[in-house]
Amino acid sequence: MHATTPSEADALDEAVSVFVELRPRLFGIAYRILGSAVEAEDVVQEAWLRWQKTDRSVVVNPMAFLSSTTTRLAINVGQSARVRRETYIGPWLPEPVDTSSDPEVGAQRAEALELALLIVLEKLTPMERAAYVLRQAFDYDYSDIAEMLGMTAVNVRKIVSRARKHLGAEQRESVDVGEHRRLLEAFVAAARQGDTDSLETLLTPSAVSLSDGNGMRGAARVPVLGRARVANLSTAYPRFWGEVEVRFVQANGRSGVMLHRDGRPTTFMTVAASREGIHRVMWVFNPSKITAFLDSGSRYAALPGI
Repeated sequence: MHATTPSEADALDEAVSVFVELRPRLFGIAYRILGSAVEAEDVVQEAWLRWQKTDRSVVVNPMAFLSSTTTRLAINVGQSARVRRETYIGPWLPEPVDTSSDPEVGAQRAEALELALLIVLEKLTPMERAAYVLRQAFDYDYSDIAEMLGMTAVNVRKIVSRARKHLGAEQRESVDVGEHRRLLEAFVAAARQGDTDSLETLLTPSAVSLSDGNGMRGAARVPVLGRARVANLSTAYPRFWGEVEVRFVQANGRSGVMLHRDGRPTTFMTVAASREGIHRVMWVFNPSKITAFLDSGSRYAALPGI
């Protein structure tokens, strides 16, 4: 059995220190590429294992090495995840992540973090999504992204430009955090009171409601379209508002609500809004995603594998 020498122990301590410092960034990259906190954690775990096994003495820039490793791992996971999601029953929504203690999930700014944008990002390939995320959320140079993705800087510029145009055509400019909270509070209050008229005044004419339940009973399996239909659904959804405790949470840099029934968290919901009003209502019923949100707030408590 090999005994660890003092120099080896020091090297491992340094490796741990470097990884702990960069872990928020690595999680932020993986989460934005995948839209899943659980899958992102798996990627970060694998990046840590590879960092342990690497000859770190030849690594000139640990951040570049770990960012590249994480990105490539996330792209691979993203490709298989796209296939799995084809069998998902009903709308698939990203796993919301608790940002109460880490508002930017490791990014220099909260770009590409809102749930509504993560939904639109699903229309990109994992490679396109990675290029967009690295540029927009983490401000990497095109040359650095090219090296990470194994392509030319010219191609990266084209991919990012194409992604921006694609997303720009579908993504509306969001209201600020304070106005978002106000609209969400007004929406929840009206829904609890069964006040469809007030709900309709908050919604845009083309509003859509998306319910992620993966086939759960009571969860709409298709998007619900139109102001009146979304308002009607929201007053009955979740069933019996009077028996539900509403707790406001911070999710993906915005306000959301976690609904508790009999003391147990059962539903997450939030909205996306522009100056015209609320244009998207998002409900997460899938128990695994509720659990992932509750666990995400403590994801830095310990380093995986140590």
